[in-house]
Amino acid sequence: MTLNQLKYFCTACRTHSITKAAEELFVTQPTISIAIKDLEAEFNIILFTRNGNHLELTSSGEVFYEKAKKLLKHSTEMQNEFLELGNRIPILKIGIPPMFSTIFFPEVINAFELHHPDIQIELDEFGSVRACNLVQEEKLGLAIVNMEQFNIDKFESRVLAKEQLVYVVSKNHPMSGKKYMTIEDFKDEKLVMFNVDSVQNELLKNRFDGLNISPHIIMRSSQLYTTLKFVDKGNCGCFLFSDMLPHFREYVGIPLKPSIDVKIGIIWKKEKFLSHSAQLFIDFAMQYCSEKIITP
Repeated sequence: MTLNQLKYFCTACRTHSITKAAEELFVTQPTISIAIKDLEAEFNIILFTRNGNHLELTSSGEVFYEKAKKLLKHSTEMQNEFLELGNRIPILKIGIPPMFSTIFFPEVINAFELHHPDIQIELDEFGSVRACNLVQEEKLGLAIVNMEQFNIDKFESRVLAKEQLVYVVSKNHPMSGKKYMTIEDFKDEKLVMFNVDSVQNELLKNRFDGLNISPHIIMRSSQLYTTLKFVDKGNCGCFLFSDMLPHFREYVGIPLKPSIDVKIGIIWKKEKFLSHSAQLFIDFAMQYCSEKIITP
């Protein structure tokens, strides 16, 4: 039994597919199949039943899967621990949504690197939904996310900030003088929305669906500045956090009534060993945000 065999087996368990496991791990399908057959032969057990291309664990396979996950977890913990002891600090991979990466977190990252120049951070831009999935799959160590999603309890988390969505338009937009917007006001509005892996889309969709309103979405984007370029034209708007407006004084932010309040937080996988680097970043980000050092 090798760690690679366990890795291939666990990936096949999670994806329920030899094909998907091979694609995810960038190996051939026979490599995954042979690893599983070798494990079955070594321990004289059947790990999977097969329904076409779909894999299901046997009762023995379920027990083996739980043990294999623990072994891989301990292996990762040991590797991280001794890399740090040997001054080979692993890269800290953090997922971050487009809105946060543009405005909120450049200052946080810069400040953290000044305090901890030996820790290398790699930021990957994903919507909150996708970022959560990647943390669960251990492709990201940490993620900054909109925490208003149904499965947030699956993760360890810390709240960094509380925000409120506002409708953002140019100063020459017909709605720019309104004191607030109700959901009914969006019946004839042209909207630019973020991509489908954004939690705010689901929050807004729930409000629209509740009143049987089909919003007129002219574009979906993952880039904040692309979104604002469309808003510049004066005939459409988008939804941002109220604390972002001081960075964009050429736009008007109109509160929603009733409001849509959200919590922004940092998440990591439950029962996963946190490297010293990750723990330092969590503590630093919480202190940084609590002291409101981020300025317009």
